[in-house]
Amino acid sequence: MAWRGRRSSPTRVVRPFDANRWSATLAFVRTDSRRDNVIDVLEADEFVTKPATAEAFAVDTRGLTKRYSAEVLAVDNLDLHVRRGEVYGFLGPNGAGKTTTLRMLSGLIRPTAGTATVVGYLPGSTQSLKRLGAMVETPAFYPYLSGRDNLRVIGRYIGVAPARIEAVLKQVDLTDRARHKFRTYSTGMKQRLGVAAALLKDPELLILDEPTSGLDPQGTVEMRTLIRGIAKEGRTVLLSSHLLNEVEQTCNRVGVIVKGRLVAEGTIDELRGRGGLLIRATPVDRARALLDQLGAGAVRTVDGHFTLNVDPAQAAVINRRLVEGGVDVSELQEAERSLEDVFLQLTEGVAKEEKK
Repeated sequence: MAWRGRRSSPTRVVRPFDANRWSATLAFVRTDSRRDNVIDVLEADEFVTKPATAEAFAVDTRGLTKRYSAEVLAVDNLDLHVRRGEVYGFLGPNGAGKTTTLRMLSGLIRPTAGTATVVGYLPGSTQSLKRLGAMVETPAFYPYLSGRDNLRVIGRYIGVAPARIEAVLKQVDLTDRARHKFRTYSTGMKQRLGVAAALLKDPELLILDEPTSGLDPQGTVEMRTLIRGIAKEGRTVLLSSHLLNEVEQTCNRVGVIVKGRLVAEGTIDELRGRGGLLIRATPVDRARALLDQLGAGAVRTVDGHFTLNVDPAQAAVINRRLVEGGVDVSELQEAERSLEDVFLQLTEGVAKEEKK
């Protein structure tokens, strides 16, 4: 696939060479972050349309890798599996490789190695782009046009009816502000207009890159509600985030990426696993010594109590041994691991591996 950029002025729309073929693609717009002006429009060319066989997955990658230089490995041998009809959270710290992965899936950049299919076709192919809506990084629109007129510009390129523009404005709750210029919009409204643009083609798969970035609590709640509503329509949603609470409240399944590698994938409950035991006992030093002797998994002291990474079914045995050893047990219960605990454990584990 070759990408050809055509330079434009901030006040001029660049028309594609072939409007019919453009209607099957996404209009990817680059902006000048200092002035919020559109400075470049990219057109996909030389499409490859080989269909894929993994119909169970909306997104399926095998060994997907992106290396920018000998020193910079952004994505490392990624195996990502997004099932059709689910909301999939792509979770990772800043700089983990989330946006690079989404750009490869959208056909914006080529992978260095590996394979991928998006809604059954190769990323960037005509068939894939027909079925894909994406908001990658910060949404960019003409600041001097209204929200509605910005969608009309995109709508002309992709060949959607005017009624579809009004439908997506209503869906993202922007009908009342659609006549106002984009530059007057709040951050939350800009994000919602970005989602509206991604929905224009009525896509099977919606890719959202950090959709709640920069939003206040009210805006975050509104975006979360919007994503849930989109999922109820039967669409697949792949969203990236570094916010644990957002992923936990919105997504059916989660993939955790750290330093370009997928280190875990599953439902929230699967990632949490068994939480172990929480014990409060005195004297603390004696209790800690006995727990270490028992080999009771990984023992940590947190806020005056112990957490043990063991099967909760061992609670009675551990309690009896502590009491027999002269320790007073005032509390013993199954501990539930939060997604934050899992995330920190996974990121710490990768950091320790790199130090070896």
